[in-house]
Amino acid sequence: MFKKQSEGNKPTNATSAHTKKPMKRTGKQMSKSHKTQTPLGNAPSKNLRITPMGGNEEVGRNMTMFEYDGDIIILDMGIQFPEEDMPGIDYIIPNISYLKGKEKNVRGVILSHGHLDHIGAAPILLKELGYPPIVGRDLTLALVKKKMEDYDTNSAQNLKIIRVNAITDKVRLGKFEIEFFDVEHSVMDAVGVIIKTPDGTVIHPGDWTMDKNPTDHKMVTYDHLSKLPSPKILMLESLGATDTRPTQKSEVEMYKNLDDLVGGAKGMVIIGTFSSQIKRIGKIIEYAESIGKKVALDGYSMKMNIEIAKELGYIKAHKQTLITVNEIQKHPRNKVVVICTGAQGEGNAVLSRIVNDEHRFIHIMREDTIVFSSSIIPGNERTIQRLKDDLYRKCDNVIHSDILDVHTSGHSNARDIQDIIGQIKPDYFLPVYANHYFLKEAAKLGEKVGVHRDNIFVLDNGNQLEFAGGKAKMLPQKIDTSYVMVDGLGIGDIGEIVLRDRQLLAKDGMFMIVVVIDSKTKKIIGTPQITSRGFIFVKENFDLVNATKRVVEKVVKEKTSPDVSVNWDYVKNNIREAVGSFLFTKTERRPMVLPVVIEV
Repeated sequence: MFKKQSEGNKPTNATSAHTKKPMKRTGKQMSKSHKTQTPLGNAPSKNLRITPMGGNEEVGRNMTMFEYDGDIIILDMGIQFPEEDMPGIDYIIPNISYLKGKEKNVRGVILSHGHLDHIGAAPILLKELGYPPIVGRDLTLALVKKKMEDYDTNSAQNLKIIRVNAITDKVRLGKFEIEFFDVEHSVMDAVGVIIKTPDGTVIHPGDWTMDKNPTDHKMVTYDHLSKLPSPKILMLESLGATDTRPTQKSEVEMYKNLDDLVGGAKGMVIIGTFSSQIKRIGKIIEYAESIGKKVALDGYSMKMNIEIAKELGYIKAHKQTLITVNEIQKHPRNKVVVICTGAQGEGNAVLSRIVNDEHRFIHIMREDTIVFSSSIIPGNERTIQRLKDDLYRKCDNVIHSDILDVHTSGHSNARDIQDIIGQIKPDYFLPVYANHYFLKEAAKLGEKVGVHRDNIFVLDNGNQLEFAGGKAKMLPQKIDTSYVMVDGLGIGDIGEIVLRDRQLLAKDGMFMIVVVIDSKTKKIIGTPQITSRGFIFVKENFDLVNATKRVVEKVVKEKTSPDVSVNWDYVKNNIREAVGSFLFTKTERRPMVLPVVIEV
């Protein structure tokens, strides 16, 4: 029998969750009109079908859907951070339009670990799906609950939770049998997932790494997974596929270097790292305490995550060691360690505020030591370089992984990818959770260690791979996995047209013309008023502004008559075209021209 373990306001049985009366939903809901709009090939699958909903063409937005005999389960619900050509966007979430009308078939959501690129979209998507059961380990579930409350107060009470208490736990979600296995990653309580169906056994480690020399546990191996029922389908996160170094950085060496930096610093030590690095933060606190130093945590997510970890018993209280940032001045400077967010150069994060002299309590001095104990998230390279430049100007001791091992990655390299494939011996190999070129390189690694080329599938988001009778085939159609962008409280209301307008405004700026016209004579009252943002500075370009006004006056004169009723939209369009063409001939730039015509 499969063990079912749950918590929450009421006991929850995952196998029967959808036989009860559906929950009443509030807020944004899916339109029921979509129930009859089932595209060709998207009918419920009688066989195992695997569909990446996100994460297979980018870093982030990780989400995979599994279908079997009318039942659906989901692995992960992550966010993707915006790219440089997405001004104003907060983050991007997976597109679940395929699931409209199928909410009752979603038997559960499994969360592999607590990073935002795997759980960040849960507050939005769980609500839209009617809160199906979620499965995960303690820290992951606690982080999801906190994200839910931050997003929508009291929403966490809607969660139906199935806790993974031990790696030996087994859970049934509809017709899917779920088991688990240990993995190593840079956040506590990460777990690998085994999904069993009669058509195949899916093995998915989530994000993972291989520590060949662990500090506090036995080395994790995967040979036992080779004994699972065939066909075995290995879905492997592949961000390290191009890292051909013979070995990964050692945790032992990293902790020794961090201890030496904290112990030998002549001034304050400021360590920028990910707030999810709970184990690392805990060890820094313990070492600081052992040598009589105080530790201040700064950054909302940093303080929140450590508080959650303390409640779960993953970090000791250290009441005498932990201080608040406004208490720093009460202690000698060389006796203080600050652990903060912002090592990715985020504009409003702690490290950026410190370097810009905008922090109320922390100010950098030459003898201080700044440590970047984090990797670079793809896309943040230029931002981090600028941050490093600014820090180097203010401090003589800036330490990062290019000069000293002060960070170990949560992602394995090419050699480890070959190693885990060799241990598991899958029948099918699906590289996942990375940009396309990483997936292609991982596919080559799989072929090198014995997986037949015909049994390796590099899927794009929306591709559907179906297994039946031990065979796999790619379905011809793709489901919609286009970006759903979140901007403030708006979810999905920023589409391609709005984004293109923002890109245009960011590139060439805006040029607004306000014209007041007499309703009887159809003549301009006064002169047109011009406002420019991001195009020219009006006060320094009088000749261009005055010439543009004459263009506007000419258009109004030619396109209006005192004897005929005027179509003002027609006039505005002519002003827009004439001014746009004129400005391009004078500047070779195309600002967004916004004419406003007021009739009085």
